Amino acid sequence: MSETSTSTTKLAILDLMQVAPKGSTFPEITHHEVELNGTRLHYVSAGNHGSPVLLVHGFPETWWTFREVIPLLAASHRVFAVDLRGFGDSGNEPGDYDSKTSAEDLHLLIAHLNVGPVHLTGQDISGATVFRVATTQPEDVLSFTAIEMGLPGFGLEMLADVTHGGAWHIGVLAAPGIPEMLLAGREREFLGKYAFASMSANPGKITDADINEFVRTYSRRDGWRGAIGLYQSMLKEGPEIKALAETLGLKAPVLAVEQAVVPSLPARCRGLRRAKCAQ
Repeated sequence: MSETSTSTTKLAILDLMQVAPKGSTFPEITHHEVELNGTRLHYVSAGNHGSPVLLVHGFPETWWTFREVIPLLAASHRVFAVDLRGFGDSGNEPGDYDSKTSAEDLHLLIAHLNVGPVHLTGQDISGATVFRVATTQPEDVLSFTAIEMGLPGFGLEMLADVTHGGAWHIGVLAAPGIPEMLLAGREREFLGKYAFASMSANPGKITDADINEFVRTYSRRDGWRGAIGLYQSMLKEGPEIKALAETLGLKAPVLAVEQAVVPSLPARCRGLRRAKCAQ
């Protein structure tokens, strides 16, 4: 595909077309890379008919978290699952990794896919990213699904407060230089013995092969950069996200999906509804 220019981005989109998988895969999908907005995004696709679905992972995950969902959706939809910048097999060179930049990436990716508006699905820490897309680019979104997702400005920041039941890893990831010092080289221990073991409703669903795939990408050089950027962003963007909710709101139909492992999750869901989400 030829290079396509746009006035809304610093760099033109360069489609690198289909690429060989660098890690885990399965027969129903193809892997792709595209250069846009100063980075390189890796995504997978499946299905050849039906309305398009864009799946956006959270932490501590990559596109691989949707491995069981993709074939089910692909029976009746065109499905795309992306590695956010700094995650998985997407680019993680020095640059901006806040939710605003990641939202710009997704907007340009949707344009690149050229399938029209998508059923946008976000999970966990990708919340602010997908919320920005849904509020500022409503023409991109057919529907909005929020999975285990809270929003800055509506109580998500409370999860960084360990004195009130918050998670210690949020502060670690948000502290400059600390993730590289404490987590780099210890990816298997962090992911396998702490993250999935303590934050999954059914830890047995995360297999050793899954852990191996997540470890593969988080253990690359600067493999924590995407997570660091989104958690640092989360702790300071509350007023901006709240303003988007109050001024623009969500126009598309919304589904909020929660689970009950973390006691604060019901409060997070109420915050999402206060952000003008339909029930």
